[in-house]
Amino acid sequence: MPLERLEHFLIQTTQLQATRDWYVDVLGMTEGWHPDFKFPVVWLYLGDKDVLHLTEGGPIVSQNRLSYLGQQSTQTQGTGVVDHVAFRCSDLPGMLQHLRERNIAFNERMVSDQGLYQLFLFDPNGVKVELNFANVEAIRHGINAPVKASEL
Repeated sequence: MPLERLEHFLIQTTQLQATRDWYVDVLGMTEGWHPDFKFPVVWLYLGDKDVLHLTEGGPIVSQNRLSYLGQQSTQTQGTGVVDHVAFRCSDLPGMLQHLRERNIAFNERMVSDQGLYQLFLFDPNGVKVELNFANVEAIRHGINAPVKASEL
């Protein structure tokens, strides 16, 4: 169930374009491809790897964003704007067993268009942690995300 690397972090902002411009102009990141989430998002890259995801945040966000990401903080300043930290992982069955043995609550979903099987959990401070596995690993082991009532 090893974590392999930090994958990305997501910042929520009420100034999407200005935040994008700052990371591009000041730190030299480049804007690149991202899936169509049906809500505003910018993915910024270092080389060929997306490392920073930006989306609209604050007290008023789209229902699509709330349905897809949820929202633990409506902060628009300070560290409360970091929505989640994501890690690339391997050994999905081992991680599922590990979490269940420790009674750690998590949500899971298959994201076929990105080739991911995702687990979402919260650390003791309420920080959302996203664990990303190759979806072929889930398929190979016969692991299926539970179907939510909203998806029926």
